[in-house]
Amino acid sequence: MVLVSVFISSCAAQFEKINGVSYVASREEINEEHVNPVVNIQANFAAVMPFGFIKNLEHPEIVHNTNRQWFGETRVGAKQYIQTLRKKQIKIMIKPQLWVWKGEFTGLIEMKSEENWKVLEESYSKFIMEYAELAQEVKVDIFCIGTELERFVSQRPDYWFDLISQIKNVYKGKLTYAANWDEFKRTPFWNELDFIGIDAYFPVSNSKTPTVNECLVGWEKHKSLIKTISETYNKPILFTEFGYRSVDYSGKQPWVSDMSMKGVNFEAQNNTTQALFETFWNENWFAGGFVWKWFHNHDKVGGINDHQFTPQNKPAESLIKKYYEFYR
Repeated sequence: MVLVSVFISSCAAQFEKINGVSYVASREEINEEHVNPVVNIQANFAAVMPFGFIKNLEHPEIVHNTNRQWFGETRVGAKQYIQTLRKKQIKIMIKPQLWVWKGEFTGLIEMKSEENWKVLEESYSKFIMEYAELAQEVKVDIFCIGTELERFVSQRPDYWFDLISQIKNVYKGKLTYAANWDEFKRTPFWNELDFIGIDAYFPVSNSKTPTVNECLVGWEKHKSLIKTISETYNKPILFTEFGYRSVDYSGKQPWVSDMSMKGVNFEAQNNTTQALFETFWNENWFAGGFVWKWFHNHDKVGGINDHQFTPQNKPAESLIKKYYEFYR
């Protein structure tokens, strides 16, 4: 922690950062007790994430906002979460997401016929406009128009430009899109949005327990490209997701959530997280980000045996708090 203190004390924040948590949708309503840990970590933003569901990568119809979903995944639930978080002065990004059956990667969603592409477009528009309307109704700070949908975007760009226009007719706040870490450089519509959104699971180290310095070196080529994209479009970078699992080799393939990886390694999670903060949080072209991920029932998640992404009840929680407190 000494290195963290030295780094923070030697830097001057350029402006208030978006210090966010990705607030996981649950079965139940949330209350003040569930929000207090968000306040305690010094977060000033939360991403509220309603969900739509697709049967498989070639299926064109999205099921959303039904009574079969968990409460937090629906429009009513998202609104309740937003209202409760705001009571503690937490700002909001609505970030609707898709879930493909068996957890297949959304970036591979691709239709095999023009007919099905049209069905998917109509279905996605209904899904995303549902939450654009909510975003305007409750006047959230940021609305995310999609998450990790590279093949859908690359093969149907005209649809996406038209969709953005439709969203702007309804929602008058800031817009972003959550591009995957290896997708953002090809996303065609950054000029139409306010933030270049990246789910920042960049590989930064092949070591079992990466050091901070290894990760800083690992970030160099990625940072250069990210900054270039920011300058090209004259838009700030927003990490719509960032985070690392508390496992061995946490910086090698940070996007992997393989349940077979079970060896708990808090030092790996800490060092990769610290390097990310040191690389980006003091840059004036960097807006901030949302740590992946944060559960409402704080006392029952994370902890000494947890090998997943959440920093809750792990050393990484204190680390994140130090940076968030400084950059508020």
